[in-house]
Amino acid sequence: MSHPEPTGSSGGESVGTLAKPPRGNVGSSESLAAYAARFGLKRSAARPPLRKYIADVWQRRHFIWAFASAKNIAMYSDSRLGQVWQLLTPLLNVGVYFLIFGLLLNTSRGLPDFLPFLVTGVFMFGFMQRSIQSGSKSVGDNLSLIRALHFPRATLPLAIAVVEFQQLLLSLVVLMIIVVAFGEPLSLHMLLFIPVVGLQLMFNVGAGMMMARLGAFNRDITQLLPFVTRTWLYLSGVIWSIPALIQDSHFLKEHAWIGEVLKANPGYVYVELSRHTLLGKYRHYVHHHLHEHSTSQLWIYAVIWSVVALVAGFMYFYRAEERYGRG
Repeated sequence: MSHPEPTGSSGGESVGTLAKPPRGNVGSSESLAAYAARFGLKRSAARPPLRKYIADVWQRRHFIWAFASAKNIAMYSDSRLGQVWQLLTPLLNVGVYFLIFGLLLNTSRGLPDFLPFLVTGVFMFGFMQRSIQSGSKSVGDNLSLIRALHFPRATLPLAIAVVEFQQLLLSLVVLMIIVVAFGEPLSLHMLLFIPVVGLQLMFNVGAGMMMARLGAFNRDITQLLPFVTRTWLYLSGVIWSIPALIQDSHFLKEHAWIGEVLKANPGYVYVELSRHTLLGKYRHYVHHHLHEHSTSQLWIYAVIWSVVALVAGFMYFYRAEERYGRG
């Protein structure tokens, strides 16, 4: 069988050499940006305008919920008890705190129905704590998805916030059973708990998006956060009443500004509002024994924290949209 003759120097290129790609119509003086603009080419990961970005995120709301639901189901799939751990984990935390602080250290002195007080604090602060810690890992743990598909990266921390919200809804069933079991009558005042949860969800989303950007470019943040949030727990009145602590502490009376800072702390704000809406006995105790007759300041703080965190967190995350997933 005959073989093709190799191309000689006079007839063309030598065998084994690769032909150079055609240059097309781009001139030597034309920049790549100008060439791309002339043919309508765009960067695949370019950050879109803010309005379009928000619209793109909203269009993927069903994906966010489905992604969160699938992640929620898979979270405990390797354990024998499965989804039961969603309830067991906060209840076991409550049991440990009740044993140490309620029985051994007796921090419950004077507080009516310390167990519902403690359960409310642990559940509501845990909702915030998990949203922020998981949000910080939302980008780093999904790099393969980010590099394979083009979608608004904000959907990832949003999905994490939805995961924690779904878990909270299950925990609230247990919380309401405990509250009613300790003699709290169902009342219309409890309906105020709904906007408290909504405001806290807004804050969690914003704070989670801030931590998502920080965690995406510095994974040490995700290692440090558990220690930060544990300290935050003790400063937020989860285990004891901040108003009672201020009244009993000579140091806090002499330095009143510290008490005001503690009361402006978002961790305290949402936990305390939850207790005021759900626990009538605690609300009566704060009003008549601690002489704090109004929660209007707490509501103002709650609205400010939720709006500022949501707007600032979204904008902070959005501004780094092009950088996520780059190695």
